Amino acid sequence: MNAFAQVVALLVSLVLVVMWVLETFFHDRPSLYPIFLIEPQDVPAVRMWAVNVGFYNLCFGLAGLLGLLLLHVGDPAVGRALVLVVCASHVLLALVLYVSERRLWLSSLGEGVPALAVVVSALV
Repeated sequence: MNAFAQVVALLVSLVLVVMWVLETFFHDRPSLYPIFLIEPQDVPAVRMWAVNVGFYNLCFGLAGLLGLLLLHVGDPAVGRALVLVVCASHVLLALVLYVSERRLWLSSLGEGVPALAVVVSALV
């Protein structure tokens, strides 16, 4: 896996960990309502999915970081596979996000384009 793919995969993984923090611990902050498209009265109902999705993001982020680590100090084939699974999953998840809520098109691009760049550059 080339250096470009590894750097972008690192960014993808770190963003996923940051999203875990935001979704799990700060989804109830008014400054984040626009990101999550929620209204103040919806916060209690949103809590369950926000925390759940946050932990999905943590798992994917940690898997990406583990993959990058394994590329360098473990089994490169396993590391490459982990990175590709994380990024390919997020290409699909970005499409699902866009289809399910078109107002989140920018979030969809932010999730999908870097992940797609990793997949494409790793396969060429």
